[in-house]
Formats: sequence, C-alpha cells, structure tokens
Amino acid sequence: MNAIAPGTPLRVGLVGYGLAGSVFHAPLVTATPGLVLDTVVTSDPGRQAQAREAHPGVRIAADATELWEGPGPRVDLVVIASPNKTHVPLATAALTAGVPVVVDKPLAATAAEADALADLSERTGTFLSVFQNRRWDNDFLTLRRLIADGELGEIQRFESRFERWRPQLKGGWRESGAPEEIGGLLYDLGSHVVDQALVLFGPAVRVYAEADVRRPGAETDDDTFIALTHASGVRSHLYVSATTAQLGPRFRALGSRAGYVKYGLDPQEAALRDGLRPGSSAGSDQPWGEEPEHLWGRIGSGESPLTGGGTPVPTLAGDYPAYYAAVAAALREGGPAPVGAREAARCLAVLEAARISSRDGVSVDLRPDGA
Repeated sequence: MNAIAPGTPLRVGLVGYGLAGSVFHAPLVTATPGLVLDTVVTSDPGRQAQAREAHPGVRIAADATELWEGPGPRVDLVVIASPNKTHVPLATAALTAGVPVVVDKPLAATAAEADALADLSERTGTFLSVFQNRRWDNDFLTLRRLIADGELGEIQRFESRFERWRPQLKGGWRESGAPEEIGGLLYDLGSHVVDQALVLFGPAVRVYAEADVRRPGAETDDDTFIALTHASGVRSHLYVSATTAQLGPRFRALGSRAGYVKYGLDPQEAALRDGLRPGSSAGSDQPWGEEPEHLWGRIGSGESPLTGGGTPVPTLAGDYPAYYAAVAAALREGGPAPVGAREAARCLAVLEAARISSRDGVSVDLRPDGA
C-alpha cells in the first residue's frame, strides 16, 4: 500500500452505527488527529438521525459499496462495525477494491476465513487490521508491565473474567442461535479474553471449554469457561458470562514470586457510553482512561487482597485512542497494523477449538500433528 502524505486528512467510512459503531468507533475516529469521519453507512432512519446529530456534516449512505463504488471519491479507510456475519463479505469487497480496512472483532467465524482475508490483504497490498480494543484496557496494560518487569516472577496460572449480571435477554443477533450470526459470548467477550491471554503468554497448545445456555429462552451460550494450556507452560482460565450474580476479579495472575489481583472493568467503555471523549475530562473527576486509587489492583503473596493483603499497584491509564493513532500512522507511513489478521486467526483457532471441546466434552490439541 502506498504511504499517504503527511498532513493529508484521512477520510473514514464507518459501516454500522449500532453499539460498536456509535459508542466505540465513531468517537475514537473523530478523536484521532488526522482522521475524519466522512461517511456513516446505516439503512436505519433512527440511527441515521443519531449519526447526524452526533457528527454534524457527516455523509449518510445506505449501502457499504458506496464507500468504494459510489460516484464520489473513495474513502481512505473503511471501518466495519456491522453484525458479525457481514465482516468477511464486506472486508473481502473492500480489500478487493484496494481500500484499507479495520474490522471489529471477531474478524470471522473461522481461522481459515481470517487467514484468507490476510492472504487477500497481502496479495493486494491493502491494509487490514482487527479492532481488539481490550489490548489497551488499563488493567491489561498494567499486568503486561508487571510481567515484563519480572515483578510476579514466572507466571504459572492466569485467571481472566469478563462477567456481567444480565438475567433478562436483550434480543438481537448477538443472542441468536443461528450459526451464520456468529452470536453468543464465546465469540463476543471470548474474543477479548482469549486475545489477551495469547498476547500475554503466547500460543495455546490445548483447549478445554464448557459453554452453557443458562437463561430461559436463550439460544446461544451465555455462561462459558475456557481453559488454555500455553506452549510456554502457563495455564489460563478464562470466564465470560451474562449470568454472574457475584462478579469475580477481572484478573488474577499468579507467579512464582507474587500474584496480582484486579477487580473492576476499565473505565473507557463507560465513559464513551456517557458521551465523554478522549482528550477531555469534562464531566469526569478522572483524566481519560484513569481510575481512582481505591480501584487499583494489589500485588503480594500469601494473603487475600480483600482482607488488606498485598500492596496497591497504580493502574496505568487505559488508552483506546492508541489503536486508531497506530492505524493512522500505518496508513501514512506504510507500517504494520496494530492488530493483524494473522493474530486474529490464531485467536479464532482457539475459539473454534473451544466450541468443539464444549460440544464433545473433550480437550482439543492445537499442536500440529500432535507434536
């Protein structure tokens, strides 16, 4: 892909204006220097009105193909934040047309589809990245630093929980049991916790999972556990749930020297939902991505953090804006994507194995030829 000249505004076309598009992508794009939200693609009149109100002057299109086949100039970047089943066909069309693409997670339903998109990106020389924003969560950044600095020693076991208490169904494609919708928590929140574990501890060689449907009327998994054995020897226990009446720690990392326990979610999603934007702390007591001291995690050994054991560790500021800043830099300078499609394929291979494991009640070996 040819580098884009410095100072040239990059026009972004956003496909989809539901939760992902309106709460995450549109605000982060508009907050990134050098990126301009040019077009929002949605056929829903209500969402069209919302987009115009939130982003005055934005162009509205009813069909994504207008972004690369329309009568006007093509956009410089397409962001696909539409339902999961549309990710592969839309990304394929945009890449074939030579338009750089960001796709919300999950990139695809299978690792094979993700690798095919990576192949197409490489063949056409067109930028492709996956929006794995939880790599820029405050707790993840903090834990990654603690591990890199050796403060926990050799990590032996890692627990990660993305739990919610939502006993009533909300409806929509995310809760659909139709396979083509790629719904359920395994592919939704599971995409985050698996990606984080792979980034921290490297590839998984064995996967075991339990995926349950708990709520009356639910069609797909809403309470799922995934156990990974990494090639590094670390074991990750990952929980995603909509039926957790008492929430556990977000992270519990146990090392040979000490452990780190952190409760609570990164504050950036809540801030975005409340209409706050990066670069401004208006209406908030905390600068962007930061959390108050009483929410800091603790590091220690031999005691429970809930009874005062361990030492508080200042949580690094979360930084979702870093993702689109890296995208803009890659488009201008021809550098690598902040999250590549091959990385997404490795995550999807784990999710596929987890689905098989849960269905068949077995552990799934991911090592080639059982090596």
